[in-house]
Amino acid sequence: MENEFRKWFGEKRGRKAAEVFKEKGWTAYYTETLEEARELLFASCLPPNVSVGLGGSETLKAMNILAELRTEKYRLYDRYNCPDHFEVCRDSLMADYFITGANALTMRGEMVNLDCSGSRVAAMAYGPRHIIVVAGVNKLVDTLDEAITRVRSIAPMNCRRNGHKTSCAETGICAEKLGLDCNIPDRMCNQLLITFNAQKFAGKYHLILVNEDIGF
Repeated sequence: MENEFRKWFGEKRGRKAAEVFKEKGWTAYYTETLEEARELLFASCLPPNVSVGLGGSETLKAMNILAELRTEKYRLYDRYNCPDHFEVCRDSLMADYFITGANALTMRGEMVNLDCSGSRVAAMAYGPRHIIVVAGVNKLVDTLDEAITRVRSIAPMNCRRNGHKTSCAETGICAEKLGLDCNIPDRMCNQLLITFNAQKFAGKYHLILVNEDIGF
């Protein structure tokens, strides 16, 4: 059963965050549901006949957009159905649009993402002409320090999801928090990107905030 107080709280924070991100140069939207976010994506954010790259994201998976992106309307760099994942990620750096989730967003209008190979954060920083980020209000925190703490705390879930042979994929706790060495080939936490604002390239960054608990 949906909790009315959680929905109220999510709406207040989501709408406030959207306004703050707008002040930082983002085109930001607030939506109540994932379905509403999906409709907004295809109606207002993503035009037809463009090339599209994707970041690995549980939020996008829940959004169920792959079937539409695989139609003739788009030229999709399909990281989930390709012979060479590395090359597809490289091609995605030059896509017209790059769609991804986010690990953490702050109420001050900052975005924090932690990657393994860096293919996602590289695209988010520079390359594609447009970046579309979809995130649930569960990704919102108050400060940058809290955002960095959040991305490290969810890393074990991402390690387990992607089959990384790390201790945190077994224990659920970051090895470095336990004072252990995580300098191994399968380490997940390699590339940290902090996006402070989106004012350099007007109209490049889009954020769709959803008043739901989505992804990690």
